[in-house]
Amino acid sequence: MFKNAIVRKPCKAMIDGITSAPELGKPDYELAVKQHEDYIRALEQTGVKVTILPANEDYPDSCFVEDTAVLTRTCAIISNPGALSRRGEAKEMLPTIREFFPEDKIEYIQSPGTLEGGDVMMVGDHFYVGRSARTNEEGIRQFVEILERNGLSGSEVPLEFVLHLKTGVNYIENNNMLVSGEFVEKPDFKDFNKILIPEDEAYAANCIWMNDFVIVPAGYPVVEQRVRDAGYEVILVDTSEYKKLDGGLSCLSLRFSALK
Repeated sequence: MFKNAIVRKPCKAMIDGITSAPELGKPDYELAVKQHEDYIRALEQTGVKVTILPANEDYPDSCFVEDTAVLTRTCAIISNPGALSRRGEAKEMLPTIREFFPEDKIEYIQSPGTLEGGDVMMVGDHFYVGRSARTNEEGIRQFVEILERNGLSGSEVPLEFVLHLKTGVNYIENNNMLVSGEFVEKPDFKDFNKILIPEDEAYAANCIWMNDFVIVPAGYPVVEQRVRDAGYEVILVDTSEYKKLDGGLSCLSLRFSALK
């Protein structure tokens, strides 16, 4: 069960954030702020305490805090984002991480290794790591070494088409996994109960499990129904403005239980 979440308010510069889908247009900042407030309320509804960090205009993508760190039950791992424009975001997150984790339980991915939290999926004490344009072989090697030093384990999942691992596959506990596209047939996930995401709702593969609730992006009725049919209570949150920046529900928070 999670006890905490960390979010960062979107900055006005977000309209110039990184995107692979410019055809969707630039985000509407005011609407993005409202959607972020709704997202915080959804997290609070699941029983976690939400730490809300101020907007940081130096980093257009800084609301996507998931990429800055991986917070486990035994340690915090500060990432080294693959996107050069985001390198400083992990350092900006460090003072907040120190409020929840003692210094001797904070580890770091060092260059030339790169790793973004969106490529990391936790399944119990095992962490699947997507090898992507943002997370490289050396980053994964360091990450798995850190995990093993702290009593956990990890394995690499090569990615073919998606930006991040959790763009297309997400674990929602109880051996249930939302899978879309290239992940449907990946042998890494053969032992899980796969909830298939139709191609036209692929964006909604990125749902998040939070203390027996599943937060689902609004506007994807097939995914919503399949999650409900799997026995979960669903909370819907509209993330239309974050989709324009390749962002989904998991990208907008760090979810964890503190060690302090």
